[in-house]
Amino acid sequence: MLEHRLTFLGGAGTVTGSKYLVEGPSGRLLLDCGLFQGVKGLRLRNWDEPGFDPATLPAVVLSHGHLDHSGYLPLLARRGFRGAIHCTPGTRALLEVVLLDSARLQEEDAARANRYGYSKHHPALPLYTQEDALRALKLLVPHGYGERFLASPMGEARFHRAGHILGSAIVELELGERLRLVFSGDLGRWDRPILRDPECVSEADVLLVESTYGDRLHAQDSEEALARVITETAHRGGAVIVPAFAIGRTQELLWTLRKLQDEKRIPLVSIYADSPMGLDVTSIYCRHPEDHDHHMKALMDQRRCPLCNPEYNLVRTTEESKALHGKKGPMVIIAGSGMATGGRVLHHLKQRLPDHRNTVLLVGYQSAGTRGRALQEGARTVRIHGQDIPVRAQVATVDGLSAHADQGELLRWMKGFKRPPRKTYVVHGEPQAAEALAKAVREELGWAVEVAADGATVSLG
Repeated sequence: MLEHRLTFLGGAGTVTGSKYLVEGPSGRLLLDCGLFQGVKGLRLRNWDEPGFDPATLPAVVLSHGHLDHSGYLPLLARRGFRGAIHCTPGTRALLEVVLLDSARLQEEDAARANRYGYSKHHPALPLYTQEDALRALKLLVPHGYGERFLASPMGEARFHRAGHILGSAIVELELGERLRLVFSGDLGRWDRPILRDPECVSEADVLLVESTYGDRLHAQDSEEALARVITETAHRGGAVIVPAFAIGRTQELLWTLRKLQDEKRIPLVSIYADSPMGLDVTSIYCRHPEDHDHHMKALMDQRRCPLCNPEYNLVRTTEESKALHGKKGPMVIIAGSGMATGGRVLHHLKQRLPDHRNTVLLVGYQSAGTRGRALQEGARTVRIHGQDIPVRAQVATVDGLSAHADQGELLRWMKGFKRPPRKTYVVHGEPQAAEALAKAVREELGWAVEVAADGATVSLG
C-alpha cells in the first residue's frame, strides 16, 4: 500500500511560493498555492510546470490570502484545476480582492513593458489574467474555524486561528486513521491589535512550522520607533513613504497611527492611504467579527471603527494618487506593495527617493531580491520602471510591527502541543532563519526536527 508522503514544491529555503503536495493511498491534495516573489530566479519558477497535473488534483487547502500562499491559484485554474479550494470565510473575502488585483497588475506590467520596451520578451505577457483569477475564485469553499470538513478523499481537515491576517489559519489534516499533519501557515503574534491571538493545537504526528523570523526576536518598542521616525521626518519637512501590504500591515498601521495621534505622540501630519485594495481590505476587516479581538470588537460595537478615522485621506483613483506628487511638507503615505515590488508605492519612491528630507519606512519582512531588501541593505540606487533612481532619502526599519511570530513566539506556540510531533519540518524561511529555529527546537524542546529541502519528498508514515 502506498505510504503517505509530502513534497516541498515551494516555501522551503525561502519565504515565498508556499506549496506542499500531500499524497497517500486515497489520493492527494495541495497545502497552500503560493506565488514565488523576490529574486528573478524565484520569479521565473512561476512560469514552470508545477510538478503535478493540476487537472487531476482534487483539492487545495489554504492557510491564508497572502500572495505567497495563494497567488498561484489563477495559474492552477488555467492549467486545468477544477477541484475545491478550502479556506476560511475571511480568506475567501480577501481573495476576491487580492487575486483580481494581482492579475490586473500582471496585465498592466506587461502592457507597460510592451509600451516602453524594457522587457526582454516580445511581446511581454502577463503571468495570468483577470479571467484566470475569476476561474479560481469560483472554486473557493469556505469553512469556519473549528469546523471539520472533508478536504479530499484523503481525509478531514480543520482550521484554527493563526492571528496573522484576517482569515489566517493553522491547518490540521487527519490522513487515514492514525496520521495527523499540522501546518502552522504564517503564525501571528500575541497581544496585537485587531485580531485574536493564535490558537494552540494539541497534537500532531507531523508538523510543518514557518520560520520567517526564526532567527530573531522582535523589538518591543515598535510604537516608539514609529513615532520617532515620523516626528524626525516631519521636522525636516519631509514625507514618510511606507511600502505596506494591503492585507494586515495597512490595517495595523492605520490603527497605530490613530492611537499615536490620539495620544499626541506624533504631529498631526496628513496621512494618506494610497491603496485601493488596502481600502477594500480594510472594509472587509470590519465585516468579519469572527476574527476581531476584544478591543476591536468593543469599538465596533460602539460604532467607532478604529480603521475608519475621518482624519485619514483615502486615495482611490489614479488621478488622486498622482496629485500627491505635487504636495509638499510633512505627511505619511502608505502604499502597496509591501516589498516595493510593484503597485503605487513605486511612483512615490521614484519621486521622493532623491530628496534627503524624506524617509522610506520599512515595516515588514523584505525578501531577498526585492527593492525593499535593496533599500534596507543600503542601495545607492534602485531600478524603477527601467530607470536607476538615486537613494538620498533616509531608510528606516521598524520590525516590531511584523505580523509574523518571532523565534520566542514560535516556540511558545509549539509548547502548546501535549506531546512532541514524531517529526517537525521547518518551512517558509530563508536558510539562516530556518536553521536557527530548528536549532532552538532541538535544544529547547528536544524534538526531532529538520529544515525542509526545496523539491524534496519525505515519508509521513
